[in-house]
Amino acid sequence: MTLTATAPPRTTSTAKPGRRRSIWSYWRFYLALSPFYLIFLVFGLYPVASTILLAFQKWDGLGARQLVGLQNFRFLLEDSTFWLSLWNTVVLFAMSTVPTLAIAMVLAVMLHSAVRLKGVYRIAYFIPNITSLVAAAIFFAAVFSTNFGLINAGLRALGLPTEDWLGQPWGIKIAISTMIVWQWTGYNTIIYLAGLQAIPTEQYEAAKVDGAGPFRTFFSITLPQLRPVVLFTVIMSTIGGLQTFTEPQVMVGNSGGTGQSGLTVVMYFYNQAFGANDYGYAAAIALSIFMLVLLFTAINWKLLGGRGRQ
Repeated sequence: MTLTATAPPRTTSTAKPGRRRSIWSYWRFYLALSPFYLIFLVFGLYPVASTILLAFQKWDGLGARQLVGLQNFRFLLEDSTFWLSLWNTVVLFAMSTVPTLAIAMVLAVMLHSAVRLKGVYRIAYFIPNITSLVAAAIFFAAVFSTNFGLINAGLRALGLPTEDWLGQPWGIKIAISTMIVWQWTGYNTIIYLAGLQAIPTEQYEAAKVDGAGPFRTFFSITLPQLRPVVLFTVIMSTIGGLQTFTEPQVMVGNSGGTGQSGLTVVMYFYNQAFGANDYGYAAAIALSIFMLVLLFTAINWKLLGGRGRQ
C-alpha cells in the first residue's frame, strides 16, 4: 500500500468581502438611524461651523459677506456693553446657582428621611421645572411689581417701606435670581434624592453605631458619596446659568432694564443679531459664550471632580 500525500485545500482570503457583507447586512439599521444624523448635520454641525466662520466676517443678513479677520473679536474686547452683560451674567449665576443647589440639597435630605407623603412633595418640587418659562416670568414680574406686586403688598402689611424691584439694578437681579431659584430647585432636589438613595444604608448604620451625629454623618458620608452627583448639577447649572435669556427678557425687556442691569450675554447676542443685524459680531459673542462655559466647566471639574466616590 502506498501513501499519497494530498495537498491541503486551497484557501482564499475572504476577510474583506466578508466584512463588507457583514456591514451591508446591517443597512436597514443604518437607514433607521440616518434621520438622527441628518438632523444633527443640518441643525447641529452646520450651524456650529457656520457660526465659527461668521465670527470672522461682517454680514447684515442680506448682502454679501465681508471677511474682516479678528476685527469682531478686537471690538469685543473694547465693548463696554459686552463686559457689562458679562458681569450681569456672572452675578446672576452666583446669586441663583449657589442658593438653588444648597436648598435642593437640604430638601433632598429631608425627603430621603422618614417623612410622610414623599410622593406628593416630589411632584410639587418638580412642577416648576415643567411650567412654561414665559408664563412663570410674567408671574414673577407681577409678583415684583412696584404698585400691585405681592412682595410690596407684604411689606406694606408689615409696615415696611416698599421697593421698586424692577426699577433699580439690584432689585432686577434679585427678581431674576429668585425666579431661577424657584424654577430649578425642584429639579436638582430630585437629582440629589436619586443620589442619596444609591448610598448603602450600612454606612449610615455604622456611623450611628460609632456615635456620629447628623452633621458629621452628612459631611463624612453623604457629601463625599454625592460628589459625582454634585459635579453633575454644578456643571449643568453653570451651563444653564451662563445662558440666561428668557427670564430677564420677559421681566425687564431686551434693554435689560434700568442701567442695563438685567442684560445678560445671551441677551446682548440676541440684540446684536436680530436688533442691530450685525451677525458677524453676534457670532463672535456666541463663541465667547461657548468659551466662557468651557472655562467655568473646567473650573468646576477641577474643584469637584477627581476621584468621585470613595
